[in-house]
Amino acid sequence: MDIRSSQFVTSSADWRKCPETQKPEFAFIGRSNVGKSSLINLLANQKGLAKTSSTPGKTQTINHFIINNQWLVADLPGYGYASVSKESRYEWGKMISQYLENRANLCCTFVLIDSRLPPQPIDLDFITWMGERQLPFALVLTKTDKLKPSELNKSISRFEKQLLETWSELPPMFISSSVKRSGQKEILNFIANTMSRI
Repeated sequence: MDIRSSQFVTSSADWRKCPETQKPEFAFIGRSNVGKSSLINLLANQKGLAKTSSTPGKTQTINHFIINNQWLVADLPGYGYASVSKESRYEWGKMISQYLENRANLCCTFVLIDSRLPPQPIDLDFITWMGERQLPFALVLTKTDKLKPSELNKSISRFEKQLLETWSELPPMFISSSVKRSGQKEILNFIANTMSRI
């Protein structure tokens, strides 16, 4: 897939205020500071489209971007640690779950996982939550440039083994690095193939 254009559309603090459209949509979510904005910028081929920050929890709304005037990216608030109040985290969680369960044009949610860490309970809980609701998702292991090839293979195997304890079939999984620009082609091809089946 060639990226010819990408631009910001709007931010929404309520899923019901998200853009009204029938265009296919792909959401991105993960723990705070997992590299979500960097991945979106890589896929959109536009540095600075999604705002990156070293401060966890910077994304507090659902941010929409339109790509090639054909499909939408939804940048969701990160779950897990963020230096905000418990009330804010609860509101984020409610907003995210309502969006994921009710957004009719949502085709797939990419769940980002930090490849450097062992499987985290909060990631596994979120993946289980998605599975219980039969919501389509794919996994993206981020920051893979920080690992040696042998360490990355170990990380992948460890995560797959953990999932297979409760899953009979593994979801699609991609590896990415915004530094090395890896994973861009594979994820965009997956998006294109998903849209071709609509």
